[in-house]
Amino acid sequence: MEPNQATHYSQRIEHVLEACLPTDDRAPARLHEAMRYAALSPGKRVRPRLVYATATALGVPLSRVDGAAAAIELIHAYSLVHDDLPAMDDDDLRRGRPTTHVAFDDATAILAGDALQSLAFEIVATHAGLDDRPAARVAVIQRLARCVGSRGMVGGQALDMASEARDDVTLEDLETIHTLKTGALLVACVMMAAAAADDLSPDVAECLEIFAQRIGLAFQVRDDVLDVEATTEALGKQQGADAAHDKATYPALMGLDEAKALAERLYTEATAALDILGEPADDLRALAAEIVKRDH
Repeated sequence: MEPNQATHYSQRIEHVLEACLPTDDRAPARLHEAMRYAALSPGKRVRPRLVYATATALGVPLSRVDGAAAAIELIHAYSLVHDDLPAMDDDDLRRGRPTTHVAFDDATAILAGDALQSLAFEIVATHAGLDDRPAARVAVIQRLARCVGSRGMVGGQALDMASEARDDVTLEDLETIHTLKTGALLVACVMMAAAAADDLSPDVAECLEIFAQRIGLAFQVRDDVLDVEATTEALGKQQGADAAHDKATYPALMGLDEAKALAERLYTEATAALDILGEPADDLRALAAEIVKRDH
């Protein structure tokens, strides 16, 4: 992805999020402040950029997917707020600054996460970009709901917590956990943008789904590697947290070198699935490379 294009996507989502989030001078002010703290904290914005890159590959105007891009980032922010809570992963650092429950308090963090999730659905249900495409709006809402719930991200988190301190977790189990916990949200990014396209062929839809599934799993494999290799300063969160919580990870189950090789294989399979789209999918290819080769 050209630096200018990556910057364009990032700047665009910042403007959309700023417009969607309630201001912190409106009651309940503390809750709104916490929502903004969580959602507008510095980040790579990989998920909304994935929405925009998919739209570009399909010739879909970005204005049509602004709602989906904002919603997916709000869902991601809510998931981080709740994951960091003492009852979950109990982390005190996120994106280089105190986690939401540390900066505010546990109750406010819980409520902020709840409010960010509901706001995400309000945005995809009302954003003007899909006003003339009611069927596409329903498809976007359906995909988002599926990826977030017990058959997606939340279900994956439940399985992840249940696997802690167990010595019988297999690679197949781990793939199931992360396909849900991490991969489902990344698949939603791609397929929500696809739902906004006109006359999308079944072959293209299938290839996009394959791309998203492979790169979603590669994202988590790379996360596991970075938890071993990177520093706390580079990660913006506590290094070694997986080991501290006795979590099953790819490096733990298959070794660090094999985990790196797996990420590369998944990246190769993901980008091969984009061949059907040709040059218009170059932003997706670049974003896939960034996911697999990132150092934080």
